[in-house]
Amino acid sequence: MDQPYSDGYWTSPDDLTLHYRDYAGPEDAASRAPVICMHGLTRNARDFAPLAEHIAQHRRVIVPEMRGRGLSDYAKDSATYNPLTYVGDVAALLAEQKIERFVAIGTSLGGLMTMLIAATDPSKIVGAVLNDIGPEVNPDGIERIKGYVGHGRSFPTWIHAARAIKETQEVAFPDFTLDDWIDAAKRGMVLGQNGRISFDYDMAIAEPFRIPGNAAPPDLWPAFEALGGAPVVLLRGELSDLLSDTTVQQMKTRHPDMTAVTVARVGHAPTLDEPESRAAIDALLARVP
Repeated sequence: MDQPYSDGYWTSPDDLTLHYRDYAGPEDAASRAPVICMHGLTRNARDFAPLAEHIAQHRRVIVPEMRGRGLSDYAKDSATYNPLTYVGDVAALLAEQKIERFVAIGTSLGGLMTMLIAATDPSKIVGAVLNDIGPEVNPDGIERIKGYVGHGRSFPTWIHAARAIKETQEVAFPDFTLDDWIDAAKRGMVLGQNGRISFDYDMAIAEPFRIPGNAAPPDLWPAFEALGGAPVVLLRGELSDLLSDTTVQQMKTRHPDMTAVTVARVGHAPTLDEPESRAAIDALLARVP
């Protein structure tokens, strides 16, 4: 069976070769705004595979892999592993593809990027999904992520890899079965030439992340408010330790056209395969021309 996407590459402003998956969509996809899916800190394009195939029934979907992840080049300078640089990389992709307006779906880091893109040019984003992220980030969640990001472990089998992920993520997915954990491992890890399974990102992304104040840009409320001209869906995991109920309520107040959806029995971050996540995303896309 042919894969449902084509692999594409673009060049960053500092000459890295970066990878994206391109789900072409139907023949009339050019008449609709495409969807750009942006992944979380340690993640890659595989996170969006089921969702992208679903959306591509109606629209083109592009899933870029940020520098240091998946098939994208690792950065020469670890200091460039930061949201502002990623936004510049995506801007280069959009320019190359001549995409002027799009729907953004951003998980965690990808949601921060969505807000920063809106702050730069709000006319580009015609709709947005923020997956378990907001303008304020709970320090408890940041500390938990710091506890596992950048640890260069490897594993002999997918079962071992799945159990390792469960050790750090079970708090967010208490109902996952062994099959779910294996699927999570295959999304976030890769089988190397040495026969070992390891995380599919540059361990150096942890270096700037661990510097106090670097995990998220300060004072993102103006960036969030720049989304005010577009409909927004906010997904929050019921068990999230990164996005608080207080922040969600403030976001509702500042963006009247935002729909907030709580994903039950999930922490940071929803996989976007949950029925309530899919329904909310479909409803947003139905509103966007």
